[in-house]
Amino acid sequence: MLSTSNLTIEWVKPDIAAERWEFTSHPDKQGFYLRHDIGWDQIVAGFDAGRLVAYPRAEMVNGVPVGLSYSSYDDYARYLAKAKRGYRRNYSLMEESLQRRGTLTLPAPIILQCGDEALLFSGYRRLCLAWNYGMVPFVWLLPAGK
Repeated sequence: MLSTSNLTIEWVKPDIAAERWEFTSHPDKQGFYLRHDIGWDQIVAGFDAGRLVAYPRAEMVNGVPVGLSYSSYDDYARYLAKAKRGYRRNYSLMEESLQRRGTLTLPAPIILQCGDEALLFSGYRRLCLAWNYGMVPFVWLLPAGK
């Protein structure tokens, strides 16, 4: 899937193994996993059932609220101000690369959806890069939960 402006990002299916930290170590996401009884093996086993969907800058995808997506620019600015230097630096490197090359191929951010609730599992910097350049990013929307 392509998002376009004067610059472009091609969104590809992400590698779930590369995102494992989000499940095992991200403190703000643990409650979602517990509430929905989601295990790592379940995410891996069901990963191919996901699909790329457009995710305009909003707090919902397909009418379902997405936790931790910080979709407004003000939320993003506050989040970035609190972020560690390495987090900001990695965003800057992606941005510089996009500006220099004019195009990037990135793994799509992942959103887990459990019924009428969803969670931005990974890829916030990638989302913000697209949103901040006026693009509509694509995410890997993954049905999860029992």
